[in-house]
Amino acid sequence: MLEFIALPAFQDNYIWLILDSKRQEAAVVDPGDALPVITWLGRHPEYQLRHILVTHHHRDHTGGLATLKAATDCRIWGPAIGSITSLDRRLNDGDEITVLGKTLQVIAVPGHTLDHIAFYCDDHEDSWLLSGDTLFAGGCGRLFEGTAAQMHASLERLKALPDSTRVYCAHEYTQANLRFARAVEPANNDIKVRMEVVDDLRSAGRITLPSSIGLEKRTNPFMRAQEPDVVAAAAQRQNASVPSGAETLAVIRAWKDQF
Repeated sequence: MLEFIALPAFQDNYIWLILDSKRQEAAVVDPGDALPVITWLGRHPEYQLRHILVTHHHRDHTGGLATLKAATDCRIWGPAIGSITSLDRRLNDGDEITVLGKTLQVIAVPGHTLDHIAFYCDDHEDSWLLSGDTLFAGGCGRLFEGTAAQMHASLERLKALPDSTRVYCAHEYTQANLRFARAVEPANNDIKVRMEVVDDLRSAGRITLPSSIGLEKRTNPFMRAQEPDVVAAAAQRQNASVPSGAETLAVIRAWKDQF
């Protein structure tokens, strides 16, 4: 089984380092800053960086690409569309790649950006997702380029993955996201319990990730845009009837932006 290490970067980013201890090889996800990766590799010279996986073009996910490429001669894989110029391979929806001996499926998840992709590994009983800024623990990314309909469709695709799938997102936003989730669904006991756990973790200075698809389906309002209580909260926010699904997501995303 591969090991996942979260390397903190900037104010609240995580650069996921994925390790294969048998091969002594590593991959890294969305390195907005090369320094945390180079520092780790310098302290563990037995590991070779083989791959970089990029979910979208934002600078806090791509800023370290050129430096890491020059330092390690790794291969960089990312979205086919968009403005990332340093890719060795451009990936489209439905592509499959092999990273550290594992097969990863590429899933197009536009909404936060138009080029956003996610990487999914279904390795028998060990499934995991690299969701970038599309699906967060308790939330979803802002709609900088895409539409609410695109984000809803993207989250529905991720929602269809097995509940046990571990979710590795790119930011430590869980605490703030769950405060908003509680405002949307104050009667949701799963959110209440999750908030208590997350508050304890953050008080101890600990990471709140990974999440899971099953947990997000129970506690993430953006994954619950068809649930009656979430639709009702959107309607109350708008003071008008709101259809379930993409329209409800649009209302609660705008609400979250001002929360």
